[in-house]
Amino acid sequence: MNLPVTPPVLPMLAKRVEQLPEGDEWMFEPKWDGFRALVFRDVDEILIQSRDEKPLNRYFPELLGPLSASLPLRCVLDGEIVIVKNDGLDFEQLQLRLHPAASRVRLLSEQSPASVVFFDILCEGDRDLCGSAFEQRRRILESALGAAAPPVHLTPMTRDAEIASDWFQRFEGAGLDGVMAKAASGMYEPNKRTMLKVKHERDCDCVVAGFRWHKKGDESVGSLLLGLYDDSGVLQHVGVCASFSVQRRAELAAFLAPYRENALANHPWKQWAEHGPAIAEAVQRMPGGQSRWSQGKDLSWEPLRPELVVEVAYDHMQGSRFRHVAQFRRWRMDKNPADCTYEQLEVVPPEEVRKIFGTGW
Repeated sequence: MNLPVTPPVLPMLAKRVEQLPEGDEWMFEPKWDGFRALVFRDVDEILIQSRDEKPLNRYFPELLGPLSASLPLRCVLDGEIVIVKNDGLDFEQLQLRLHPAASRVRLLSEQSPASVVFFDILCEGDRDLCGSAFEQRRRILESALGAAAPPVHLTPMTRDAEIASDWFQRFEGAGLDGVMAKAASGMYEPNKRTMLKVKHERDCDCVVAGFRWHKKGDESVGSLLLGLYDDSGVLQHVGVCASFSVQRRAELAAFLAPYRENALANHPWKQWAEHGPAIAEAVQRMPGGQSRWSQGKDLSWEPLRPELVVEVAYDHMQGSRFRHVAQFRRWRMDKNPADCTYEQLEVVPPEEVRKIFGTGW
């Protein structure tokens, strides 16, 4: 490709903050929950590059035609690939695309076609725009995508903090991740956390029903397996909490030791512990199940008697599970494990993606 900005390029990143920044210099956008993608176009050649510099063309063949029709002849754009299902973002459908079989990818592209939402431009024609202010890049991006049609979209943007705050509250119901804040004068700096992101964070009390050893194999705890009781009284695996310090990992191993005794006797996940990957196809959410997303990782786990309750922080749910790794807050020795149900979770009113873009989605 003969472009002022050539692949591979690591995208600009964001650091997390607790609230929207104040001041007139900030420009706000919804934070999309999809696959980050840089799109390089040089006339007839198009490359969709992932955040970690891998090509994505083969996984999203349905986007190549629309990109060719909507983008300038020579450009590099930054955006997010998403899949909309039932009027909201569906990250699990997106993950299914990373399949080794081309026939499977083609089928999924027909059944659940992807869209791409752009929010920055790195170059157009012979102009390298990385050193230009974001507010200038935004104007160029708006002009470049003036004739774009679905599934190619330009993300909404506002300089009004009140509107951004409203987005933060409402758009989560459509599966969005929060709000991005970008300095109007900011340059595009690859692989640097110069943007700000405000994400949702909530507390939840969960049953600790197992753990995994740390990957270093030093007899320290790597993560805790979390569960919540559903309406029928069944303990469902909802995710993990991790990111412990070296000292805390060792302390956890000693703290959890008594709860490992006779843990399988009446454990609600007994079949997973006994059969492991053998039933992975039948039980997709088993704590120790292998899948094509976890190849090469040791997901074996140690059961614990489901008597401990932990308070964790999480951002949002993807179906019945935490979308991301939860963060340890504190032990709740005063809490009955039976009280750890889905009912404690905040229910976010649904919002349709088409309301964000209007009838053009």
